[in-house]
Amino acid sequence: MPEPVIQEETTGCGIASVANILGKTYAEMKKRANAMGIHASDPSLWSDTQHVRLMLSSAGMETSSQEIPFESWDSLPDLALLSIKHHREDDKDFWHWVVFRRLDGRPFVLDSASYLPSNIRTDFSAMHPKWFIEVKNP
Repeated sequence: MPEPVIQEETTGCGIASVANILGKTYAEMKKRANAMGIHASDPSLWSDTQHVRLMLSSAGMETSSQEIPFESWDSLPDLALLSIKHHREDDKDFWHWVVFRRLDGRPFVLDSASYLPSNIRTDFSAMHPKWFIEVKNP
């Protein structure tokens, strides 16, 4: 089981999720993101998918071109970014990024939120994804 990366900033879930996928530390991924003009202080990290797509593609990872509506945990690919905790502010959608993984047939979610008792989650009924982005090695 991988060691989960915890976000170090309020809007750092996208950076932490990409770090969880790439096997990087938060500090390493933040440095890479900042070099690309992506900063955790930018609240659009909660409402735009292009930041995580750019960070992943710069590391040689492919993502699905569109967000795919969530149907069931069983129908997810082996690796995906999930959007959970959807809410609207000033007519704009916001969410929290988490990573879904399936290793040796065992599904789990890496959630970077610092307040959780465990950042490796299997409490699937407590999470309510709206959509996901499939992540693949090229």
